[in-house]
Amino acid sequence: MYENTYPEKRFKITLEFLKKHAPPPAKILDLGVENPFSRLLSSEGYTVENTKGQDLDEDQKQLKTSSAEITTAFEIFEHLLSPLEVLKSLQSDYLFASVPLKLWFAKAYQSRTDPWDRHYHEFEQWQFDWLLDKAGWEIIDSESFTHPVKKIGLRPVLRYFTPRYYLVFCKRKP
Repeated sequence: MYENTYPEKRFKITLEFLKKHAPPPAKILDLGVENPFSRLLSSEGYTVENTKGQDLDEDQKQLKTSSAEITTAFEIFEHLLSPLEVLKSLQSDYLFASVPLKLWFAKAYQSRTDPWDRHYHEFEQWQFDWLLDKAGWEIIDSESFTHPVKKIGLRPVLRYFTPRYYLVFCKRKP
């Protein structure tokens, strides 16, 4: 099972989705600081450049100057006030992105200790599709998946059946 080789179920699903459409080697600009998943991408043969922790709502310089073929943004857009501007600033021809979906049984996440660790947006699938379209991206493929948590209660049980993440592969519109 995935726990033996991947720290999280979503890592396995996301990596398989990426490899299906863009097998290594490929040059990737990964939005967000280096993290366990970007290190996994590197170990799988991708060349990965991460953003440096800058506030992407305010500073898109690295996005506008990157020569990466692909941009990845896994669980990033929900943290931005203006994801439209970030999406429009990307220079790559392809985008892989995932967002947590809005759940009727859970409020948007907000850390009480870390001001950066909060969700300004929790998308419904149609909302994220619309955002991508408006920013000039065409969705080629998508997948929704659940992400159960190892806790007891009604919400953890609902997470076994309710899709939590939405993953897309996009191409820049001509």
